[in-house]
Amino acid sequence: MSLRASVSADATLRLFYGLPLPAGVGDALGRWQASELLGDGPTRPVATGQLHVTLAFLGARPRGELAALRRVLAEAAAGAERPVLTVRRYRETDRVAMLVLDDEGGAAGRLQARLSAMLERLGAYRPERRPWLAHVTVARFGERPRLRPALPRLEPFSPSDAALYHSVLRPDGAQYSILEAVSLGG
Repeated sequence: MSLRASVSADATLRLFYGLPLPAGVGDALGRWQASELLGDGPTRPVATGQLHVTLAFLGARPRGELAALRRVLAEAAAGAERPVLTVRRYRETDRVAMLVLDDEGGAAGRLQARLSAMLERLGAYRPERRPWLAHVTVARFGERPRLRPALPRLEPFSPSDAALYHSVLRPDGAQYSILEAVSLGG
């Protein structure tokens, strides 16, 4: 069933923009998660196909905004360079584990800033007060496990697309599907 057929016109959708990871990177991170993220508590690794770099989390937005949100994605990505990302460090918050990334040359940060400004003008987004941090969320948990994993051995990687994602919350975790993906740089 398509999203169009399954959601009424006045419904809201939980949405975010992100950079899908190249397939080889996702596979390598999946192997790393299996070997390094085994905590004593209920650590839930993010599924390999769900790994991404979040650019802007919109939260619940009216379905009627989808056309405008797709246009913003296309416009923001059209002039964007492909970022080059490398793993810098592992970090935990109270609920998630992440790999913090270096954004070599700043291309991902410029894309995020452009997208953020365009969405704010549209009235669909309020930028966070803290600076944007390039990262991949790799696990979720109810209680912080305080892991100290070895970093994954990854060469620098370069996402080729930016995407608008639909996030559906389920008992076993959020499930993401790409509604629209566009090539960076046109």
